[in-house]
Amino acid sequence: MQATVRSFDPAAGSGSVFLDDGTVAGFGPAAFAGSGLRLLRPGQRVTIRRGLGGTIARLTLATFPLADAGGQDAPPGAAGNAAAGPR
Repeated sequence: MQATVRSFDPAAGSGSVFLDDGTVAGFGPAAFAGSGLRLLRPGQRVTIRRGLGGTIARLTLATFPLADAGGQDAPPGAAGNAAAGPR
């Protein structure tokens, strides 16, 4: 699921996002720490994954695959490589 960063506190490692339906959802430092990112800016698009209970458990930039996708996301560079074939 994608969302837009609403706010981010770099000291706390937590913030909030707007879901595409306009709902605001918060995330804690554990979700941000697992992202591998250093900073988020308001307005950035992110991909989120909710854990049990609906809380945001993981997030990353919308252009990056989530690390814990369980094989659902294609590895970087996978698109187009198999179709190229030998030259």
